[in-house]
Amino acid sequence: MTELHLWLRHEVRSTERRTPIVPDDARRLVDSGVELTVEDSPQRIFPAGEYEAAGARIAPAGSWTSSPRDAVVLGLKELPDVPTDLTHRHIYFGHAYKRQPGAAELLRRFAAGGGALLDLEYLVDDHGRRLAAFGFWAGYLGAALAALHHRGRLTAPLRPAGKDDLDETLRPAPGDEPFTALVVGALGRSGRGARAAFATAGVDPVCWDLAETRELDRRALLDHEVMVNAVLATTPVPPFVREEDLDDPARRLRTLSDVTCDVGSPLNVLPVYDRTTEWTDPVRRLCKEPPLDLIAIDNLPSLLPRESSTGFSASLLPLLLDFGAGDPWERCLNRFHQASRELGVEEGESGRG
Repeated sequence: MTELHLWLRHEVRSTERRTPIVPDDARRLVDSGVELTVEDSPQRIFPAGEYEAAGARIAPAGSWTSSPRDAVVLGLKELPDVPTDLTHRHIYFGHAYKRQPGAAELLRRFAAGGGALLDLEYLVDDHGRRLAAFGFWAGYLGAALAALHHRGRLTAPLRPAGKDDLDETLRPAPGDEPFTALVVGALGRSGRGARAAFATAGVDPVCWDLAETRELDRRALLDHEVMVNAVLATTPVPPFVREEDLDDPARRLRTLSDVTCDVGSPLNVLPVYDRTTEWTDPVRRLCKEPPLDLIAIDNLPSLLPRESSTGFSASLLPLLLDFGAGDPWERCLNRFHQASRELGVEEGESGRG
C-alpha cells in the first residue's frame, strides 16, 4: 500500500450518525501504517475518544478544508457548500453520476480545485457489484418503517435505536390486521434486508426481481397494500408507479417505501414525487383518495447507526488497506472522469494519483 493519510470528516447533516470506519477498524488502519485523522463529531455514534485510543489524531469538525492536499478525505453524505473549489480526493456517496440535481455543480467544484471524487457507489468489482454498501440495513429500515406506518405505530420525529429495540416495536401485536406487501428488487442487498424486516413483522411479502419486472404487471403491483422499492436502476426502465396510478380508484396500494430515493434522476423508477422525506416528517401523503403515503428517507441506515456502520466498515477496510493499488479504485477514478466528460465539465488537474 502506498503511504496514505486518511482524513475522516464530520458529517454536516444533523441526522447522519453513521461512520464509514469504526474504531476497531481504525486501529487496524493505524497498525498498518495509515496516518489517520478523525474529526470530532458530536453526532457520530462512536465518540472521538475511541478513535484517539485506536491511534488516530483528533481534529476539529470541518477542518478537512485546511488539511494537507495529499490527504484523502473520507465521509458518507454530502459536502458543505464551501469551499467552492475542492482540492482533495474525496471518498463518499456523491450522487452525481446520473444527472441528479446539482451533479454538474459538484463536479465543477472538483474541476476547479483539481480534486477528485471516488464515489463509494461506484467502488465495484469486475462484475459491477458494489464492494461496500449499506444496502441490507437500508432495506431493513425501509420495510420496517413501512410496516410500522401501515399499522399506525410509526412516530415522528424518528430517532436512532438499536436493532433489538426496533424489532420489539416491529413484531406483530394483538389486534394488528394482516396486510399484503411487495418487495421489488428482492434478491439484492436491500431486498434481502426488506424481506428480513417483514419477517420480523410477521409478514410474508411477495418478492419480485428482474424476472418479474421485465414485463411489469402494474395491476398486480398496485393490488398490494405496502410496497418497498429496492431497485437501483442503471439503465432506463418503465416506471413502476406513474402519476396516473395515483388516481386509480381500484388501487389497493396505501404505503410506498422508496429505499433507493433516486429522486431527480432520469432513471428514477418512482417518478411520482420530487423530494425526499425527513426524520422530522417521515411520511408524505401523495394522494388523498384513495390514500397513498410515501416514505423516502435517503439515509435510512443512520437509524441503526452502530449496526450499519460496523458492517460497512468491515467491507471498506480491506479496500482502504489497498488504497490506490487495485482495480476498484482505478475504476472509481475512471468513472469520475467519465461523468465529468458526460456533463461537459472541464477537469483541469483533477484526479491526481
